[in-house]
Amino acid sequence: MMRAGTFLDLLRSSPVQELGHVARCRGIVVVAPHQDDESLGCGGLIAQAALLGLDVRIVFISDGAGSHPNSQAYPPDRLRALRQAEACSAALILGLPPEKLSFLRLPDRHVPHDGADAAEAVRCIASLVDECHASMILTSWIEDPHCDHKAAFHLSVAAARQAAVTPDVHAYVVWGWTLSPDTEIGQTQGRGWRLDVSAQSEVKARAIAAHASQLTDMIDDDPSAFRLDEEMLERFRGRYEYFIEVSHDAQT
Repeated sequence: MMRAGTFLDLLRSSPVQELGHVARCRGIVVVAPHQDDESLGCGGLIAQAALLGLDVRIVFISDGAGSHPNSQAYPPDRLRALRQAEACSAALILGLPPEKLSFLRLPDRHVPHDGADAAEAVRCIASLVDECHASMILTSWIEDPHCDHKAAFHLSVAAARQAAVTPDVHAYVVWGWTLSPDTEIGQTQGRGWRLDVSAQSEVKARAIAAHASQLTDMIDDDPSAFRLDEEMLERFRGRYEYFIEVSHDAQT
């Protein structure tokens, strides 16, 4: 087994790649477990791809309604609509119009790995891959310590197998950066690569800020609510975004 600290140190020093080379000038499908993961984990890549004229699609897996479970002002239906509107605003900042986004609305904190709903999610992701002739799916890392992130990984690998155009799968790290260095992770971690997104840093920051429900006290009637703290946000303000190649043989 490998320890998380060792692997993440290797990832931080992995080779720098050009997006046009990795994407082979074809489409990209970004799979986001929640509305904000796309901006945090690969907002710079999305903005860069849009500037290159690549056909980028974003699939939001969960409905996002689990971040403030005890709010009376924002019950699930209202919170779901707010999270979707924030995602649309963030995507527009990154260069994508609303028609490039898909919302699967699976239950936040309970995204399934299997069963009928999971199979439909796989079908939807694979359909988008074929529609934009994607060369790559970007998804959350299997080692991210969040059940929805793990589920999104499994759904993405299954979709890559199902799609006709056979895209590569690459994982981005969100909550994995918070793992204890001594945490044991899977033996088969793919090669890493970095993308220089310094030219997109301001745009990425604005896209992250568009997810105001996750960063501010705009919903102030649930003391147990989720909120991204400054320490976490600082992890996504650097020059590079980091990605991990995933084998289609990864366990699903």
